[in-house]
Amino acid sequence: MKRRRFLQASVLGAAAAGTSLAGPHLRVADALPVGLDEYRRLVPELFAPPPAAPAHSEVIVVGSGFGASAAALRLAEAGSRVTVLERGFRWPRDPRREIFTTDLLADGRGYYHRTDFTGPTGLPVVCDDFAGVLDVVDYPNMSVWRGAAVGGGSVVFTGVMIAPERRFFEQVFGDRLSYAEMESSWYPKVRSMLRLDPMPDDIYHAAEFTHSRRWDDDARAAGYTPHRIDGIWDWDVVHAELAGAVRRSAVAGESNLGNSNGAKFDLTQNYIPAAEATGRALVCHAHKVLSVGQERDGRYRVDVQVVDPTGAVLRTDTLTCDRLVLGAGSIGTTELLVKARHTGSLPDLNEHVGRGWGTNGDAVLVRSVALTGGFGGDQGAPSASRIVDDVSGMPVSLENWFVAGTAKDVGMLASLGMTLDPARADVVYDAAADRAVVNWPAGGERASVDALRTVHNAMARAGGTIAGVPPMAEDVNASFTAHPLGGVVLGEATDGYGRVHGHPGLYVVDGALIPGSTGTANPSLTIAALAERNIAQIIASGK
Repeated sequence: MKRRRFLQASVLGAAAAGTSLAGPHLRVADALPVGLDEYRRLVPELFAPPPAAPAHSEVIVVGSGFGASAAALRLAEAGSRVTVLERGFRWPRDPRREIFTTDLLADGRGYYHRTDFTGPTGLPVVCDDFAGVLDVVDYPNMSVWRGAAVGGGSVVFTGVMIAPERRFFEQVFGDRLSYAEMESSWYPKVRSMLRLDPMPDDIYHAAEFTHSRRWDDDARAAGYTPHRIDGIWDWDVVHAELAGAVRRSAVAGESNLGNSNGAKFDLTQNYIPAAEATGRALVCHAHKVLSVGQERDGRYRVDVQVVDPTGAVLRTDTLTCDRLVLGAGSIGTTELLVKARHTGSLPDLNEHVGRGWGTNGDAVLVRSVALTGGFGGDQGAPSASRIVDDVSGMPVSLENWFVAGTAKDVGMLASLGMTLDPARADVVYDAAADRAVVNWPAGGERASVDALRTVHNAMARAGGTIAGVPPMAEDVNASFTAHPLGGVVLGEATDGYGRVHGHPGLYVVDGALIPGSTGTANPSLTIAALAERNIAQIIASGK
């Protein structure tokens, strides 16, 4: 591992300097793969046999992200027997071990059965085919990032959990969802459950957050007012990292591919163990759902493959349940439903299934600070602040982000951008490939990029930095989304509480319900709050 890390760091340093080490003396591919024995040593827990799902369950929940975990907990508390099926693995936490890998020096623990990846910084990764925690899928004109682990997206997101402003929320949802209800009841419920709060001042002023302070200074110089934002982080663990009491993880830029020591208070530390503590919820990882359908007696059928971390199929099962809750995320849930409509296994789904899909206006923006001096080391992962603007009718937000996962100073500042982008796509089933495809239009993100670039350029000029990091990274990269939304939109493919039209006992509880945007805000809080709202009504009504 030490040799591999040295070679990776050499490649990274050369790339950051604009040079190349590729050639007869060193190939990037030689430096990166690790091998199965190393994963067995680093994370032996992944190789233990997964729990076996019951042949029949009262409720099956597909997925274990924000919506699925909230639904599983509340249904179990209400007395239902719940089986949670998660395709990814259950990763441990440890205050000292390197459980997860890092972005820029990634190995197979990072990416879900993907052997090569080039992220927003323009630096390539080549790694083993393994069940890593981030699933990256390329569709025509758009790449989608999503979680693949127990805890879903909470394992791989940056931890920002904020509500959109009312004016933007109402542009997205109209009268199908009450902002007043969400603000008074459901957002607070999730905030309390996940202990959300902003970064403490002493952490903000630590050396590892020099980039955050510099970002805020540049925003102010450009005429913006940065606002502190809530995060899901356990600040006590972050303090312990800074004090050297636990392994450096969050403060060393570990987040997008998992946070090893539990500093990120993800769903494996709250909703999921709370559901299991009821004694009525069983979480079955490594269970990949292939298809769903409804039997003549009204029961739902779920076809699954049980897999090992290499992707090898251990067995194939057909499970049944009385009620089926889909929480596999916008792509996962929509894919199951458009396939079921195509094959006829759920024949009464309406024409709205697959529609209203959007990217939340996502983009990563980078600037070079090479002319004004770097930061001398790690950039901490938690985000401190954001700014909001309305550029020619296109509302935008930029969040203080980080250049992830290396102790090298690569001379970059990063922002995570989101817009209230009206562009939408359909998700359709490709029978030949046996998968869903997002038909994102070529150039569909152009208006969003232009709006974000206006704010980004203003910050670059004001801070004396360079927009982009040529030749590695463009200034605004909107070729991907980490916040896929829509496909089974609330009030269209479902009723106003996520009950799928045409199939009683079938529910959607995740980002598929949200019509393509959460109004320039990270979607996780809204997804969890909407799931809390919907499942409370479903339990109360008994249907």
